[in-house]
Amino acid sequence: MQPTYVFYSFNLCIIKSAWPELIGYNGEAAARIIERQFNVNAVVLLDGTDITKEYYECNDGLVWVDEAGKVIRTPTIG
Repeated sequence: MQPTYVFYSFNLCIIKSAWPELIGYNGEAAARIIERQFNVNAVVLLDGTDITKEYYECNDGLVWVDEAGKVIRTPTIG
């Protein structure tokens, strides 16, 4: 599978934008992997949580988990 990249022209960030390979991982472990790969702050969120505009930035990784803490959606950047 090819990595997904995105170009954010407003602040010239070029980073991987999605981690489909982390579905099924423990959320905290997935967040650490994302943070280690890129200089981002990965946030673990329970699926269905309302998020605010502060998470829609190219330095925030969103990791969606179920009640057991397992990643259930592809983690993405903001």
